[in-house]
Amino acid sequence: MANFAAVDEQLAYLKKGSAEIIRESDLRERLEKSRATGKPLRVKAGFDPTAPDLHLGHTVLMRKLKHFQDLGHTVIFLIGDFTSLIGDPTGRSATRPPLTRAQIDQNAETYKAQVFKILDGQKTEVRFNSEWLDKLGYEGIIRLAAKYTVSQMLEREDFHKRFQEEKPIALHELLYPLAQGYDSVALEADVELGGTDQKFNLLVGRELQRHYNQPSQIVLTMPLLEGTDGVQKMSKSYGNYIGITESPEEMFGKVMSISDALMWRYYELLTDLTVPQIEDLQKKVATSEAHPMKVKQDLGRILVKDFHSAEAAERAAENWSKQFQKKEVPDELEEVKISAAEIGLDGGGAQVRLDRLLHKAGLAESATDASRKIKANAVKVDGEGASSPHIAVNGLPASWVIRVGKRMKRVTVS
Repeated sequence: MANFAAVDEQLAYLKKGSAEIIRESDLRERLEKSRATGKPLRVKAGFDPTAPDLHLGHTVLMRKLKHFQDLGHTVIFLIGDFTSLIGDPTGRSATRPPLTRAQIDQNAETYKAQVFKILDGQKTEVRFNSEWLDKLGYEGIIRLAAKYTVSQMLEREDFHKRFQEEKPIALHELLYPLAQGYDSVALEADVELGGTDQKFNLLVGRELQRHYNQPSQIVLTMPLLEGTDGVQKMSKSYGNYIGITESPEEMFGKVMSISDALMWRYYELLTDLTVPQIEDLQKKVATSEAHPMKVKQDLGRILVKDFHSAEAAERAAENWSKQFQKKEVPDELEEVKISAAEIGLDGGGAQVRLDRLLHKAGLAESATDASRKIKANAVKVDGEGASSPHIAVNGLPASWVIRVGKRMKRVTVS
């Protein structure tokens, strides 16, 4: 019989970073029963292997799975090899082209190789939903489809929007939430995790379990992780991602480029630190007992250690320090002087558009080129990553040391 921590202690750990729990009272009840019987909860999260490479945004759910695993519960890492053939319509304004079986199999192997950098491979149940969905057959799919109405499906925001805009919705897309929901039936899940954008599908699982005389699963949603820009969700298409297969130096450098405010979000969603531990760090920074750069370096070490090793984390931290922290500004640094009028600034107490400033200083070919460099985290102002498209000006003249890649200039506005 497993020995589980007190229910309040488990709930506090599991709620960290979560967006919504449907319903928390049910989760408490299920945890109490689990503790009384010594039987672990069955906790699933599904991942469609639609891309060959993963970034930290993908690991938010894996991290929450690990928290359940840390507490002694059974974690199911579900690879949606069958549902990938349909293509998840979540957030899509058009029908997603389905992947080939060869693409799915290749991506699935990548996922399996990466997930055990976070989860304990000996304690993780890895399943493929083709195990039961392949066997369902045409009759089974019809019986499954009979449990949901078209009207219910059109309550889903992206389906409703496309319907109102008279954009095509392929019939197979309506089957996706049903297939995902049936996964919960086949696995007899107590809890299912998903991103906030997956809420509709997760609730379908609850409904289908009722139809199959199973207790409805608890739904726990996690927020979508912001990328290094702190604005858009982490995505390769936005160029704001931190890949988990990137080199230790690249990963550490990208972590150091995020804003101090975003750092706490990453601590919350990407580490195993408890809420009190994170709050203690925040208090130390607020009282100047700890420097935010040091706390951010510790975050970089944690993340690099997770996906590489402790040794690699220390090397990456030291290399970053040598390159950016210990490197002093050269005495002969080129200085560029710009008039306030040139950049549309009529006095102090305002803001300068960074893209325009880079262009005028000769650090970018155009304002558009400058914007690309800012989004790519290639710009540092006074040694800090430029996470905002503007720089505050508290008075004139104003001066900054700006680095774009390996180029550095002192830029003065007067």
